[in-house]
Amino acid sequence: MRICRFSSAERNAPQWGLLQQDQIVPIASLTDQTVVGPPVPLSAAKLLAPATPSKILCVGRNYRDHAAELNNPMPAEPLLFLKAPSAIIGPDDPIELPALSERVDYEGELAVVIGRRTRRLSDADDPLASVLGFTCLNDVTARDLQRRDQQWTRAKSFDSFCPIGPVIVTDLDPSDLVVETRLNGLVKQHGRTSDMAFPVPFLLRYISHIMTLEPGDIIATGTPAGVGPLAPGDIVEVSISSIGTLRNPVRPAT
Repeated sequence: MRICRFSSAERNAPQWGLLQQDQIVPIASLTDQTVVGPPVPLSAAKLLAPATPSKILCVGRNYRDHAAELNNPMPAEPLLFLKAPSAIIGPDDPIELPALSERVDYEGELAVVIGRRTRRLSDADDPLASVLGFTCLNDVTARDLQRRDQQWTRAKSFDSFCPIGPVIVTDLDPSDLVVETRLNGLVKQHGRTSDMAFPVPFLLRYISHIMTLEPGDIIATGTPAGVGPLAPGDIVEVSISSIGTLRNPVRPAT
């Protein structure tokens, strides 16, 4: 399934839906796929961010080549940090560059969307059974503030610093997907999830022993090498095989 969240002229309030070719079938909620209305043409809808998480949990330095390009050591265990849920925007929404930062970077990533309440997974549990699906995410980062603060909350959490979308794809094997970021049409990042230091099942089990994961929560699994700065007027695209492309323009904050 390809789960989305959308608005349309017929109903201003956001709705959940299943994207099926050129139409969207409205459903009850993110985790309840009961059909609740007639199909809406995709041309008459605007796709929104496909999740509304209680938390966005991110994994730093999960690709060795990315750690190396920033001259950082690889962690012995997952390096975790949080982004504010208020940073979320959807497809085609603008990333806004704050006046407080002189360098804002793109970071294309695979995002895991949780499907059920998950706590303290055992060795016998299948971590992927807790997953609803996967989507694209851009972990936008004020790089200068990240280095200055020595902790990452401010640098990662400005409004618009977490584009996600365009859809959540279920029943997907996350072990070897291509993650690619393009800036103004030029490929800047190209990696595979098979290169992760800590793969998705390990991350799910590890995180579940730290905090309870709720339906709709997001885990951003890290970015490959090739991160770089954004400028007003840029178009940044994050593409992941079998999921699609998340596209966002860039402008100064207003």
